[in-house]
Amino acid sequence: MKNTDWETLYNCAKKAVNPKKISEQICSGGVGAAVVSNTGNIYTGVCIDTDCSLGMCAERNAVSTMITNGEIEVKMVVAVDKKGNVLPPCGACREFMMQLKNSQETEVLVDNKGTVVKLKDLMPHSYS
Repeated sequence: MKNTDWETLYNCAKKAVNPKKISEQICSGGVGAAVVSNTGNIYTGVCIDTDCSLGMCAERNAVSTMITNGEIEVKMVVAVDKKGNVLPPCGACREFMMQLKNSQETEVLVDNKGTVVKLKDLMPHSYS
């Protein structure tokens, strides 16, 4: 397994940030996320925001890319806005990740101070 530290993962998420207007109703890239799979591979994603709220958060986008590439377990996750601020995952992202295999111990960076929290502690009463 590759050794990925939080600084590397943060930089991958920050690099993914690329705000742009897609259409009159859609913008993307205001938040970037990076996840590390249990095999050590890093996947990134960006948020996609729509006027009708049918978009997708950067974390779920990154996890979807991971799944598309045949992996199903997240070891670490971080999301970053265009100013470089670390953002904890929203409730929908927390629940989505909790339903993945072996997700209880997934580590989540929740602030720029380096605070790392286990996903199970962010989502103590999940659907799963």
